[in-house]
Amino acid sequence: MASFSQSLYVLALFAVLALWNSRVTMSRKLVELEAWSPKRHEQWMVEHGKYYKDVAEKEKRYQIFKENVEFIESFNANNKNLTFKLGVNQFADQTFEEFKASSLNGKKGSLGLMGMEEIKTPFRYENVTDIPETIDWRKRGAVTPIKDQKDCGSCWAFATVATVESIHQISTGKLESLSEQELVDCVRGKSGGCNGGFMEDAFKFIAKKGGIASEAKYPYKHVDRTCNSKKKEPVASIKGYEKVPKNNEKALLKAVANQPVGVDIEAGQKAFQFYSGGVFAGKCGTKTDHDVAVVGYGSTEDGTKYWIVKNSWGKNWGENGYMRMKRDIKSNKGLCGLAMNPLYPVAFA
Repeated sequence: MASFSQSLYVLALFAVLALWNSRVTMSRKLVELEAWSPKRHEQWMVEHGKYYKDVAEKEKRYQIFKENVEFIESFNANNKNLTFKLGVNQFADQTFEEFKASSLNGKKGSLGLMGMEEIKTPFRYENVTDIPETIDWRKRGAVTPIKDQKDCGSCWAFATVATVESIHQISTGKLESLSEQELVDCVRGKSGGCNGGFMEDAFKFIAKKGGIASEAKYPYKHVDRTCNSKKKEPVASIKGYEKVPKNNEKALLKAVANQPVGVDIEAGQKAFQFYSGGVFAGKCGTKTDHDVAVVGYGSTEDGTKYWIVKNSWGKNWGENGYMRMKRDIKSNKGLCGLAMNPLYPVAFA
């Protein structure tokens, strides 16, 4: 039988070996991390077609990329009970401030009624009672593929066009990809192209002009250009627009049951920047700074209700360019202010 001192010696030896092994493992992981991160950045650059002007710029972007990846992985690890996840996307080499400047509503800042006269319009869906449990206008052929506004604050033009494309298809049976660039170049009023704008101005422009050109005839260039509207024949027209009663998700549901609706939201947050899937229920306020189109609604198997939101940041963001946002929250303003200022185009009878 081994003596007590021998047993202590064996235990001490095992402890030393365990400590040595843990240090070796940690050292290897640190080496792998240092080797892995630049490689991951290189792979990400290829995937998203990224190029930098020199070595200094690449190193700067790598450091931002690394910080963002750490934020994403930490968020997912520490928020496992949330109904959504974050992921590495095309914005991973941008700081939060750069993301807000390039992907939101330009210099217009807060949307809603700021800078706009409050216009009361009829609400044609007030007495609607036939409301399906779920609806997805994509499945009904009324939604064009996801587009990308790129580094232009033109979300207002994309949200406008998305809703006009849909009502045009619903009323005529024809799905046409329409021109955001025409709105960027030609809409005036309180709007200013890539510097930001308002859906109200865009709807008024389309109605007054007698329609909007096709994407094919007036393609998107993500820069402000001289208006060339008179030379572009319109392919889709609207009578005007109406507003959904504000701060009322039940009214919004009635509207979306009949056609996609444009909404203002507050998207200036890192969780929004890197959203990759699930029902978004992140912390956000009501200082709306981004326009999107609500193209449907539904609920998950566990009963979580959501809106289906069409964004304009390309297919690599979110759920192939879309986001599901939690519906029927406690605040009557809706998640991220979604119910504060919904509006939709009106087709000719």
